[in-house]
Amino acid sequence: MRNRVIVGLSGGVDSAVAALMLTEAGWDVECLFMKNWEEDDPNPACSSEEDYVMALQVAETLGLPLHTVNFVQEYWDRVFTYFLDEYRRGRTPNPDVLCNREIKFKAFLDYALTLGAEKIATGHYARLIRAAGGTQLWKGVDPGKDQSYFLYMVPQTALERSLFPLGEYTKREVRERARQAGLPNADRKDSTGICFIGERKFSEFLSHYLPAQPGMIETEDHRVVGTHRGLMYYTLGQRQGLGIGGGHGKEGLAWYVVRKDVERNVLVVAQGQRNPALYSRGLEATQLYWINGEPVGHEMEVTAKIRYRQPDQNAVLIRVGEDRIRLEFEEPQFAVAPGQAVVIYQGERCLGGATIERALRPVREVA
Repeated sequence: MRNRVIVGLSGGVDSAVAALMLTEAGWDVECLFMKNWEEDDPNPACSSEEDYVMALQVAETLGLPLHTVNFVQEYWDRVFTYFLDEYRRGRTPNPDVLCNREIKFKAFLDYALTLGAEKIATGHYARLIRAAGGTQLWKGVDPGKDQSYFLYMVPQTALERSLFPLGEYTKREVRERARQAGLPNADRKDSTGICFIGERKFSEFLSHYLPAQPGMIETEDHRVVGTHRGLMYYTLGQRQGLGIGGGHGKEGLAWYVVRKDVERNVLVVAQGQRNPALYSRGLEATQLYWINGEPVGHEMEVTAKIRYRQPDQNAVLIRVGEDRIRLEFEEPQFAVAPGQAVVIYQGERCLGGATIERALRPVREVA
């Protein structure tokens, strides 16, 4: 009897090809479409209804059954409330990391097991290596699509039951497989934006849930150069949309967000992309999660990413507490944002990650 795998079918080409590949490999494949967000926009860029119709067409093309499930409440309770709480604190959260842990590899897995699944599968570009010490998470072979950064919080129990059929393939190869199989979404545009919510006018979307609190924009020496609409609408390193007029600072030199003073409701800015105020040689992070157990030793050489798509950065990892690490980077890092994930690697293998608490300064000058 063939092992049953439930594929999370989203309507996109990646999950469709994952289902195709597992079918060709001889698995007993069934599909599941998850509804995780109630539409509040009459004209969203890509509604869940459109996604469902496409998932249904893919399942019909492949001759596979399609189950549906509603995880709207789970998403709100486990992901979206955290997302809002972090913005209230003036931080920059990464909901995709939590979404993977709580929805795609928790709620989805639990539901799939009730359907008799041995495994679940998704269209993530990452690899799973089965080893004596447990299942290891490795980068996908396509460096432009690798999604291990978003998967570092997925627990061993879920990784052991998961399949990532696309980990050994490039995006170009995946689309070609879809075209050859006649899948209806072979050339469908990739989804972007917040996990399960999609592309939105972010400030407008956020204002539905958090009241804006306008305040002052100041330089580091407390000179007022403008007003902001609310700290939640800005990210560290941002240069667009600050609305700082002429007559302030050096003419022709762009302004950047360097800090949020939540206590005073002040947005702190500085001029020039190479301004030392934008850079840090290190960071401290908490909420540690190690995929295969805590690394041995007080100090170790690693590479790390403080944002998705960033090239690996050489660093030294130092334990400074039971649930706190310090990373000291070889090169200064631009716009280290509290609330974001820092994900830690050795070569192609993802060791785990943590949530950034604060940047460590100063950097006197930037080459």
